Amino acid sequence: MVAGLADAPRPDADLFGPRLVVKVGSSLLVTADGTVRRDWLAGLVADIAARVKAGQQVVVVSSGAIALGARRLGLPRGGRASLEDAQAAAATGQIALSSVWAELLGNHGLTAAQLLVTLDDLEDRRRYLNVAATLGRLLKLGVVPVVNENDSVATEEIRFGDNDRLAARVGAAARANGVILLSDIDGLYDSNPHANPDARLIPHVETIDATILGMADSRSSSGMGSGGMVSKVEAARIATAAGATLAIASGRIDHPLARFAATGHGTVFAAPRHAPARKAWLSGGLTDRGAIRVDAGAVAALASGRSLLPAGAVSVEGDFARGDLIRIVATDGRTVARGLAEYDAIDAARIVGRRSDELGDLLGYAPRSALVHRNHMALL
Repeated sequence: MVAGLADAPRPDADLFGPRLVVKVGSSLLVTADGTVRRDWLAGLVADIAARVKAGQQVVVVSSGAIALGARRLGLPRGGRASLEDAQAAAATGQIALSSVWAELLGNHGLTAAQLLVTLDDLEDRRRYLNVAATLGRLLKLGVVPVVNENDSVATEEIRFGDNDRLAARVGAAARANGVILLSDIDGLYDSNPHANPDARLIPHVETIDATILGMADSRSSSGMGSGGMVSKVEAARIATAAGATLAIASGRIDHPLARFAATGHGTVFAAPRHAPARKAWLSGGLTDRGAIRVDAGAVAALASGRSLLPAGAVSVEGDFARGDLIRIVATDGRTVARGLAEYDAIDAARIVGRRSDELGDLLGYAPRSALVHRNHMALL
């Protein structure tokens, strides 16, 4: 058996637990000419309604606003010819997208709520907690939140760029037990199935290692969406680090949630444990202000649950302040942890490689206990 893989178990009857995030890609929801696939979507909504009736709380992460808006505005390349076109298409299409979700959910007696977020909303700790609180309250009220990236204000520098990673990050904020990515492909294959007819579906992944990363293909088969398998594997890393199981399943069938619950056909990334909320936020972060490179001894110390001390640091990268989110990187380039810096970059650079008893003289003030404290760090 390949490292990191395991035989596929059937999914739990409740689809991974009491709280579920379902992501729907553009190519599933919108036709090539920019119209909503209402019959298919009605079937998915029926699946969601059945899950809610059974007691499960469901959050939807829905793509499609840009594709819908581009048709209404007559924009080329599905609204993605320029950032300005994408923003205009998103602003126009979001109304249509939220309306159809509200209508179809309403047919089952369910109330929909729209939540538009940017990358910064989930990277800034205070705003992240606000999103988490809103999601939690809506779910307790029996509402189905429909979440999308706020593409009308997002820029190339501050955006998720795909709803796979957004779904995983929303799952962490919602403290979801599972995330299902409904896709135009039915899971992770050991090679690109569009190029290799003998490609093998990987049904279950225990650990996301170099072998798994090597199987990902960054191309989207539809040309309509913005994420490929690379984004889905990255989403799996974010979700599982937060303690949520993530599945990739085909959406190119009727009633895809019901079919997945019955068959388990797809790829399931196992969640080892439910992480504390703060560490789930740290591990799932997609932006940072810098990095500290560390030696092999420090990597081993971190793995055993210790804080990062200056003695194990090799170099400092970036321009960060105390409290900023930074990466901790091994000498081979692997990011081994993410955490909040206890020093700004200038002072951190002054004390790398130094013993604790030297720090006061070097800094001119009483030193803190670590470069990154274990309570403010998440291993990856």
